[in-house]
Amino acid sequence: MRRFGFLILALAGLAALPSPSLAAPPNTVVPHAILVEAETGSVLFEKDADALVAPASLAKLMTVSVVFEQLELGNIKLDDAYLISENAWRKGGAMSHGSTMYAILNSKVRVEDLLKGILIQSANDGCIALAEGIAGNENAFVRMMNDRARELGLTKSTFTNVDGLPDPKMRVTPRELAIVARHIVNNYPEYYKWFGEREFTWNKIRQQNRNPLLGTVEGADGMKTGFTNEAGYNLVGSATRNGLRLIVVITGTKNAKDRADEAKKLLDYGFREFEARILFAENQNIAEAKVYGGAQGKVAVTAKEQIKLMVPRNVSERISAKMVYTGPVRAPVREGQEIGKLQVMRGDAKVLEVPVQASEAVEVGSVTQRAFDAAAELVVNVFRSAAKRL
Repeated sequence: MRRFGFLILALAGLAALPSPSLAAPPNTVVPHAILVEAETGSVLFEKDADALVAPASLAKLMTVSVVFEQLELGNIKLDDAYLISENAWRKGGAMSHGSTMYAILNSKVRVEDLLKGILIQSANDGCIALAEGIAGNENAFVRMMNDRARELGLTKSTFTNVDGLPDPKMRVTPRELAIVARHIVNNYPEYYKWFGEREFTWNKIRQQNRNPLLGTVEGADGMKTGFTNEAGYNLVGSATRNGLRLIVVITGTKNAKDRADEAKKLLDYGFREFEARILFAENQNIAEAKVYGGAQGKVAVTAKEQIKLMVPRNVSERISAKMVYTGPVRAPVREGQEIGKLQVMRGDAKVLEVPVQASEAVEVGSVTQRAFDAAAELVVNVFRSAAKRL
């Protein structure tokens, strides 16, 4: 089998024409950053976004993502109560001098309250208690985190603990943190709302939400901050304006002020300079993939949902798209079977990637058709082998 990359089209209405120029991206002091539109994942700005960095408490986004999944699967309930073990109390409680919800040793705390402690106050003791309650111990839960990370498409990030405390083996990329943030926003709105609560009281101790964007940036309603000496000041932030949600990830700033100022600068830039444009309608045929051994030689592919891209306001630019898949696709092909990915490019930069599916079924072809395809594939392989020897 061989990999095909088909250039589909220069998307209509977006071809390069004389027009007002896009405002220059902000000159940010952040060493690593990415700004994406939450629904589609369209990238509006990035700066060294694939660098592996220490996450600090941003690792808790993966922790709570696993907890949210367990809730949705019905494996746990918000009213379930988990023990605050000596391990959770010592490593994450008051005596640790880190972020804590001040849970009492050997008490039992409901899942909902543990989650609020994490989402609002970044509680390390809450993270450990949930990990031990769900998986038996933290190491087992960390394996769940890494398994879930791979399922979500994170290929570079590695998690080694549930609270983000320093570990040289734990590294993430800003781009992959944005993937986790988008997953939470789009799939768990009933839990996401807790990220925006302004304060949390537990054990009669009232604490303020640490997110500096809440109340200072228009539309901001989450998500998470982090800091260690190694990581610097990190933030994943999200805001909505006029029905459009953006997510910003920044890591490695030198102080809390820069963290807040640069996140606000990037969010304001995205809302001001970009708008959503429909590229393909829901269930619109996008391209064709070759089929091997089928009753027909090609199958049309489509996306399940409308494909939109964030584009600069009042600026025409050349946007192209290609479908990448491993093929020819062997028959039989099921309707709805994932065929490959549609990659949308702005210049040389990939700004959007969406899975595409077969829009119809293709049955296995006759003996004659299969023999013809086999012969054609053999010829192609002979030419390819000859080309490699040249």
